[in-house]
Amino acid sequence: MIFPRDPQSAADVGGHYDELDETYRTIWGEHVHHGYWRTGRESSAEATDALVDEVAARLELKPGMTLVDIGCGYGATAASLAAREGVSVTGFTLSEAQWRIAAARPGALSFRCHDWLDNGLADAAFDRAYAIESSEHMVDKARFFSEAWRVLKPGGRLVVCAWLSRTGPNRMEIRHLLEPICREGRLPSMGTREDYEALAADAGFALLRYDDVSRAVRRTWAICAGRAARRLATDRAFRRFAFARTTKNRSFMLSVPRLMVALRTGSMRYGVFVWEKGTD
Repeated sequence: MIFPRDPQSAADVGGHYDELDETYRTIWGEHVHHGYWRTGRESSAEATDALVDEVAARLELKPGMTLVDIGCGYGATAASLAAREGVSVTGFTLSEAQWRIAAARPGALSFRCHDWLDNGLADAAFDRAYAIESSEHMVDKARFFSEAWRVLKPGGRLVVCAWLSRTGPNRMEIRHLLEPICREGRLPSMGTREDYEALAADAGFALLRYDDVSRAVRRTWAICAGRAARRLATDRAFRRFAFARTTKNRSFMLSVPRLMVALRTGSMRYGVFVWEKGTD
């Protein structure tokens, strides 16, 4: 497990997304997650939708199911699944800015600005759970899994898309890529595939499937870098915000090139897990 030299709290995570709200929506769009390129010819919008499709397929959804979105962002994924699959979704985010946008969405949706690690949900209340690039932000990853296990019904599934460290990274990778990515991106820790599988097993989950889709998603950061560069070149107010000393999260700009390198070199991986809660 990689830990940043400056410990990150849930308040730090929420503050990161609140302060960079407009930046995220401009550069990333309403889906605050990677795109998934099957052919390489997809637009960025098609690629982000494709990642949602990958998650939906692994969840094996049926109309009427109840889902929990752990780290729902602006609620775009939840809204998409609810509309096309006939399911209801309860989402959690630490960001008030994200919650305000998510809460305004119509449909069988409920969103809470609350810490997943203290979610207050009833035991065995949901058929499915998913976390798209949010487990990295959990201060206590063991509790992340134990809470997911607790709220799922027997036979329920958990799908997690996660930024992962390669197994056994060297000191240079940790010092120049992985530790700064954690610190600049407000990640309390970054685990390996083996870390996640052990934590999930300790919580009671059985692993059904794991896919390393790093090559399919890594184009995301070149697109983000291009959008950020154009914005810096053309928007004076954005330049002032990006470089102002009062902008607490301005160092995240440095993580964009780090992420490009980390995914290209294999120092960082992007994994998609599917776990099941047993019926016993």
